[in-house]
Amino acid sequence: MFKFKLRITALYLVLILIPSLGSSQNESYAVNPQLIQNLLLDERDFHTFDENQARLGQLLFYDPILSGNRNISCGTCHHHNLNSSDGLSLGLGQGGAGIGMERKAQAKGTTIRRRMPRNSPALFNLGAKEIRLLFHDGRVSLDDYFDRGFNTPAEEFLPEGLNSLLAAQSLFPLVGGVEMAGNLADNEVATAFEQRIDYGWPVIIDRIRNVPEYEEFFVSAFNDVDSFQDVSIVHVANAIGAFVGSEWQSFDSPFDDFIAGNEMALSDEAKKGMGIFFGKGNCSSCHSGKLFTDQNFHALAIPPFGPGRTRPFDLIARDVGRMGETDLLQDAYRFRTPSLRNVALSAPYGHNGAFRDLKGIIKHHLNPLESLENWSQETPILPDLNGAQDVDFIVWEDRFEIERLKRNIDILPVQLADQEITYLVAFLESLTGKESISGRLGRPDNVPSGLTID
Repeated sequence: MFKFKLRITALYLVLILIPSLGSSQNESYAVNPQLIQNLLLDERDFHTFDENQARLGQLLFYDPILSGNRNISCGTCHHHNLNSSDGLSLGLGQGGAGIGMERKAQAKGTTIRRRMPRNSPALFNLGAKEIRLLFHDGRVSLDDYFDRGFNTPAEEFLPEGLNSLLAAQSLFPLVGGVEMAGNLADNEVATAFEQRIDYGWPVIIDRIRNVPEYEEFFVSAFNDVDSFQDVSIVHVANAIGAFVGSEWQSFDSPFDDFIAGNEMALSDEAKKGMGIFFGKGNCSSCHSGKLFTDQNFHALAIPPFGPGRTRPFDLIARDVGRMGETDLLQDAYRFRTPSLRNVALSAPYGHNGAFRDLKGIIKHHLNPLESLENWSQETPILPDLNGAQDVDFIVWEDRFEIERLKRNIDILPVQLADQEITYLVAFLESLTGKESISGRLGRPDNVPSGLTID
């Protein structure tokens, strides 16, 4: 299969930016029924997860005992109150206190040295059968190259026995110093991970074994566990994967009702927006399938800021996206296409949360270069971080990096009237679930470790 990468030439820019005559007021936004008839999502599209494992996973997901300094959990950045995310462009990891915009760097104790490098994505529908890769750069994927069933940053050191992609993914926030492990001198977990990527997981398991209340949960959830001595990081990962995969399944949106035959489920504006989405807007060329994602990688020149996800030899704070995983130049600045299910709940948008609302990210897609030039550094939603604001936008001082970003764009400009953008927003809002968006088990009131839940 050949991949054709669209390039914007100077001549094409001159032609495409010439104002058009505008759309007719009576323009039809009808959608061919064949385009949407196979997009209905239901429970058959999801993997089945063990209920006892999911209930154990709920506790582990919110228990700070998994973090190096016992001060952050998975739920801190993927909270039920914040639609399984944190509502921030770039969050604050270990060492912070609170959730969302209330999160602050602690005055004493552990130190936050920088922001998270990327936006915390929402967790809706990650247990769907068609999901084959995770993270903005796809660094965890279904692949048997290392004889583990998954291709991950741990490579051959990934433990055997992980039963889902979500289980494999859950191991890596534990490894990240900024996310959950902490700084090198802070604790024994961070020290172990510094030695080798798999050395910290047994240290976390030793901690869990010191909480007697957890033993019964593990014994009930896993057939191969008779006591704490049988518990490994694989059991922890499988439990968290079961929780995430079953917790945020969402397929009860107005759009689903519409496909199922309820013509009144969508407003007139949403129907027009659907016509634009599958028609002149060309949105469905990347946001395809039941989850509205092709699960591929595309370069959109999203405005850069923050610490970036740098590699050892990077001299500047930048993020080259998929290229950081593949080392292929053609993957530079490409990021995974996100699912649009519940997209209205998952602001801010972009791999770094560069846009606060749907209208902003839509306009960027319509003309990335123009949007990049006009983007304001006041746009991101960033909590205070002891002077980090001084370096948040330092990448803009490197004109060569900005020019490289501009040269790598995979989409062509599209002209839509302001009213058509409003229609498109209405359609995207129709992809929001109803009862399903609050989660199934919810946030626990307490966890066995007795640590404070965010």
